[in-house]
Amino acid sequence: MLRKIMKGGHRKPSKSEANEPSSYGIGPPAPGSNVVVSHASRGALLNSSPSPVTATPPLGSVEPLPLFRDVPVSERQTLFLRKLQNCCFLFDFTDTVKNAREKEIKRQTLLELVDFIQSGSSKISESCQGEMIKMVSVNIFRCLPPASHENTGQEPADPEEEEPYLEPSWPHLQLVYELLLRYVVSTDTDTKVAKRYIDHSFVLKLLDLFDSEDPREREYLKTILHRIYGKFMVHRPFIRKAINNIFYRFVYETERHSGIGELLEILGSIINGFALPMKEEHKLFLIRVLIPLHKPKPIVVYHQQLSYCIVQFVEKDYKLADTVIRGLLKYWPVTNCAKENLFLGELEEVLEATQPVEFQRCMVPLFQQIGRCLTSSHFQVAERALFLWNNEHIVGLIAQNRSVILPIIYPALEKNIQSHWNQAVHGLTTNIKKMFMEMDPELFEECQRQYEEKQAKSKQVEEQRQYTWKRLAEAAADRDRGGEEDHMITS
Repeated sequence: MLRKIMKGGHRKPSKSEANEPSSYGIGPPAPGSNVVVSHASRGALLNSSPSPVTATPPLGSVEPLPLFRDVPVSERQTLFLRKLQNCCFLFDFTDTVKNAREKEIKRQTLLELVDFIQSGSSKISESCQGEMIKMVSVNIFRCLPPASHENTGQEPADPEEEEPYLEPSWPHLQLVYELLLRYVVSTDTDTKVAKRYIDHSFVLKLLDLFDSEDPREREYLKTILHRIYGKFMVHRPFIRKAINNIFYRFVYETERHSGIGELLEILGSIINGFALPMKEEHKLFLIRVLIPLHKPKPIVVYHQQLSYCIVQFVEKDYKLADTVIRGLLKYWPVTNCAKENLFLGELEEVLEATQPVEFQRCMVPLFQQIGRCLTSSHFQVAERALFLWNNEHIVGLIAQNRSVILPIIYPALEKNIQSHWNQAVHGLTTNIKKMFMEMDPELFEECQRQYEEKQAKSKQVEEQRQYTWKRLAEAAADRDRGGEEDHMITS
């Protein structure tokens, strides 16, 4: 795969109002999230443009400098600046032999800078902070290489099967990200000073990098952005709006982005910290952003994180269950069985958090769809739909509303027993029929009677249709014979 062609500059999301009041809390990270200090994240940008940097430093320009412990405390700030300058040179990592000595010097220097920030032995000055963010920006903000399909013009491959592109300069990038993370989480970092350098422009460029194909890079980005959101309250509205813009572009334009899962993990912890009663802004985010994220084809890559966010909303405010379930039904897949299985799993989690009143509002269209799933020729879809009856809470909701639900799904149960090819589906369907029979024998018998009457009527209609077609065929045959006789007489 040729991936060395560099793509154009990133498109920036729209900026939000800088002075919008902060209203979101930040809760614990979502399950499966690795938002921890030890898995640092990546880089930042500065208001002012970074100093010009040579891709290959002049010979002898990158030289080893003394260790911090070997110089007096009064000289450490100056040494810190010199080390930052050494780290501003960029190298070509496609050639492992070229500048090998300078690359190792830079790597060792970055390690020393990380240790220096982490130790907190000396509080760095404001000017040093600015230079450090410049160095970080020079190293991490770059054009990402194009995806393979962008070079060939072919349709994108399955994101799960496609081999990810690994950044060759990772030995340096990882340490730069670690340095930025240590700076952000340090108790010595004054947010009033730091926000001059970690500003909106910096956050936008950081978000652009979430499209990196390197999963190690996205993991760092996730952690960094999560920490910035937690520490810089003034940036919270802007970060939320910028992430929304990425999702909008993904859903309605490209359907191609590498970092949707990581962004959803960050939002999962944000949603967990929502205060009640929930604000209208949060509900609009659910309706306009999260629910439409069920539409794109690559949902399998990020569905676990999306499902967590959706369930968090319902658990926070049970009145949203009807909105969520109807949203799932709106985007329910027609021919994609793997995606249908994902939807059924998410539906079960949502129903577990659904209260009876909200359940009653959507149960008719919901069980019409479940009925279609029960009779799916794909046995995994049918089996997954039947497994809903293994959930006690869902069975309780069904039992309370059996007079509405059983007439809807009874035809599907009968169809499975009479004609489904899979024995496991056949057995599960039989168990559910027995469950309804024990639950309400009279209702079950009534549904059975109505089904038999409907089948008899259908059979009668089919026989009448066949008879009509037979009459038409006979009339056509008689007409053809009459036409042949007339032709013979005239000739």
